[in-house]
Amino acid sequence: MANWRLRVIAATLAALTSVGAAAAPCGNTSAGFANWLAAFKREAVAAGISPRTVETALSGVTYSKRIVGYDRNQKSFRLSYEDFYRRRVDQNMIRRGRAYLAKNAAMIGRIEQRYGVPGALVVAIWALETGFGRDIGNLSIIRSLATLAYDCRRSDFFTAELLAALEIIDDGDMRVSEMKGAWAGEIGQTQFLATRYVAYAVDFDGDGRRDLVRSVPDALASTANWFRRNGWRPGAPWDEGTANYAVIGKWNRATVYQRTIAALTTELAR
Repeated sequence: MANWRLRVIAATLAALTSVGAAAAPCGNTSAGFANWLAAFKREAVAAGISPRTVETALSGVTYSKRIVGYDRNQKSFRLSYEDFYRRRVDQNMIRRGRAYLAKNAAMIGRIEQRYGVPGALVVAIWALETGFGRDIGNLSIIRSLATLAYDCRRSDFFTAELLAALEIIDDGDMRVSEMKGAWAGEIGQTQFLATRYVAYAVDFDGDGRRDLVRSVPDALASTANWFRRNGWRPGAPWDEGTANYAVIGKWNRATVYQRTIAALTTELAR
């Protein structure tokens, strides 16, 4: 279901781009948002999202100037690596990560066996993204993604994310009320964008839901699944210049963040 619908979403976006048609134009103020949203609802149904989900999720959604402001003001990735690492990593984080790996060795071992990805890597991602789940965000994912899909700067990218977020709701993994996250629509303990959630999330704890918000096993295993399916080589190093470091680069394009992930993984693996 998920992969099939992602292909429909991609085809829908390609058709809209090629003909420049059905979609209402993007905008840089709130003036055209209502018209854009009405057109997007029709696009979402055409992409395979149920009309009920579309209305439940998008009814009453408004433009957020605050979210656009966040998108224009991403300063932390402009720091030097040394400053970035110092701000994001401390000895408490390292101790806590090592303690988690030791205490949950059986579960981490199952993840490593299934996906061939080090537990130290997925716990490093977990620590850096949300402080071990302490800060997953409390903003409306649907409102954030609708605003960014309408905004002209990265409209196509966030339109795909908004469609994927609606699919998550449509498939029963999350309810609209549960769709709370970071300003760019990242979801859960390791901050999956919605398209990643649809394509890579797994139900590792076996409760019948892919729950990346409340289930740490689901979140860590889904992260390992993402890395393995994006080219991670089991048993190989992850230092700069290696194939595995290049996979880390696919997780986040910011060089300072890539280096920080690799360095923290090394610390946790000691």
